[in-house]
Amino acid sequence: MSSQLAVSQQIKVAPLVLGTNVFGWTADVEVCHRILDGYVEMGGNFIDTADSYSFWAEGNSGGEAETIIGSWLAQRDDRDKILVASKVSHHPQLSGMAPATINAAIDGSLTRLGLDYLDIYYAHFDDPSTPLVESIEAMSGLVDQGKIRSIGISNYSPERIAQWLEISERESFPLPVALEPHYNLMERDVEASLLPLAQKHSLDVFPYYSLAHGFLTGKYRGTAEVDSVRAADAGRYLTARGENVLDALAQVSADRTCPFAPIALAWLRAKPGITAPIASARTVAQLMPLVANMHLTLTEAEVQLLDEASQP
Repeated sequence: MSSQLAVSQQIKVAPLVLGTNVFGWTADVEVCHRILDGYVEMGGNFIDTADSYSFWAEGNSGGEAETIIGSWLAQRDDRDKILVASKVSHHPQLSGMAPATINAAIDGSLTRLGLDYLDIYYAHFDDPSTPLVESIEAMSGLVDQGKIRSIGISNYSPERIAQWLEISERESFPLPVALEPHYNLMERDVEASLLPLAQKHSLDVFPYYSLAHGFLTGKYRGTAEVDSVRAADAGRYLTARGENVLDALAQVSADRTCPFAPIALAWLRAKPGITAPIASARTVAQLMPLVANMHLTLTEAEVQLLDEASQP
């Protein structure tokens, strides 16, 4: 069986991963560079992106975030101290997990980033039209070629992840080392199935949408309209349960004199098997409270309070 060490066993991963889906969308190049500078200066060392970011923005076609990160990396000489992850399968011109798509996509990502290799390359979305073994073999080939160091999986069902692991073990392909699921105080379905699977196979878990589209920052409390492109996504959490969660965050926030967002991220870090949550910021002002409090640890009582408030 061909195995790999989880990323957290190879290097000390910062308690907060910087998400970049806003790069080239709600944050321009200059702001993105300042965000990256601030993140690293405060001790961050893991940048998460995807070849699809941010094709949905007007005038974009995909790959904009990677290009911005690449222009920032080109000004630095500390590549070996910074982890970089990207993803394949969701770029408009390179959709799916067919081997030819994977091989073309990795070359595009590496070119835009100006890198020789990625630390983690995620299968972004499942592709039922391609036999899973073919996708796995292609991803494994990238490890053999030195284009990626580790394989990750995102947005696959627990059943498909279990199949991926079984095939990799049977065929002696490199095993995945990381999972990137949708997980936060408002989205807890993964706790019953995906997280136990990750723990069983010693997979690093890096939750995305850790702040529920900004809802867990508390800025949607009250009746004032929030000027945000994510307001519609966050709005679905304006329920009785959502209010309970915000009330619990407010209680912890008052006790600690700390903003809501770092508390929501600390709750994730307190859950079994979580390596580090992913969070993005479209301004340096949004970033600073996140990185300043990325070592925040909640008490058992605080975790329980948030657990009970967020029960589905």
